[in-house]
Amino acid sequence: MVDPLLALLGAALIALVGGGLFWPGRGYFWRWHRLRWLSERVFVEDTLKHLYHCEYRRQQPTVDSLSGALGITGNRAAELLVGLEKMRLSETMGGGLRLTAEGRDYALRIVRVHRLWEQYLAEETGLAEADWHSEAEYREHLLSPDEADMLAEQMGHPTYDPHGDPIPTASGGLPPRNGRPCTDLAAGTLARIAHIEDEPEDIYAQLAGQGLHPGMLLEVMEIAPERVLLLAEGVERILSPIAAANIFVAPVELEGKMEGPHKLLSDLKLRERGWVLRLSPTCRGLERRRLMDLGVLPGTVIEAEMKSPSGDPTAYIIRGALIALRREQAQQIYIAKTTEEA
Repeated sequence: MVDPLLALLGAALIALVGGGLFWPGRGYFWRWHRLRWLSERVFVEDTLKHLYHCEYRRQQPTVDSLSGALGITGNRAAELLVGLEKMRLSETMGGGLRLTAEGRDYALRIVRVHRLWEQYLAEETGLAEADWHSEAEYREHLLSPDEADMLAEQMGHPTYDPHGDPIPTASGGLPPRNGRPCTDLAAGTLARIAHIEDEPEDIYAQLAGQGLHPGMLLEVMEIAPERVLLLAEGVERILSPIAAANIFVAPVELEGKMEGPHKLLSDLKLRERGWVLRLSPTCRGLERRRLMDLGVLPGTVIEAEMKSPSGDPTAYIIRGALIALRREQAQQIYIAKTTEEA
């Protein structure tokens, strides 16, 4: 005979396990099902975005291009493209793939959220520049259209992201994208950077590491099959042609001498002084506000007081206070050296 107490405990255990697995909305099964759905939606949205970028660049998307962009197998890429056609988000015409009107609207919404997030990360956080794109790639799938509108309003409805890419409006309008690859220019041409491609990420990291940014003035010194030589704010930058082609510029007429090269706060030796000209445009968001709160403003005189045993950070006297700055921070501050020593 079955012990009633054991039978009761067994039934309670089965109910507990069953509730944990299948409780509506909160059980493991439903959470797994939702995560799987979210993962599938992310793949669909990334596929739409890839098709949109190909269309924007006047390139023909293929199974191979999607496979490479998303890092998936060719079979998986083919499944995604077939799925888009079933959802009437894309279509095959003349032997090529293209977005339908509905698919293009959907893709623009994702692009809009991605670029809004990049602008937010650049201006409102201390996240490293090299991480803006990957973080925005994750966050772009999390906002509803209404939440994206709130984010845009919070930032004053920006029209371009920190790389110079136009941010689509809520209605799908797209501000004009300016510039052409600097490799298209003749040697001796002066131009201002309008946009820097943030993909592939390793190429973008090289350009960011060179201190290149939208708004910077440069001169094309040499274009050769093995290298491109640029003079950016008075400093020579040597790039591979592939990397240089990711810099889009607008030619300008310049009166007088090009600005630079700049002296940096990190150039000061101990007991030397310099007065602040400005902060580098690459110093943004929380880092920029922190330096300004510390009194690092145009005209402020700063003195290099002491170095740590390792050589970094360095302590500076700023408006009577002793403040330690890392070298990477001091390199964001343009100065003019004074002729006097402390």
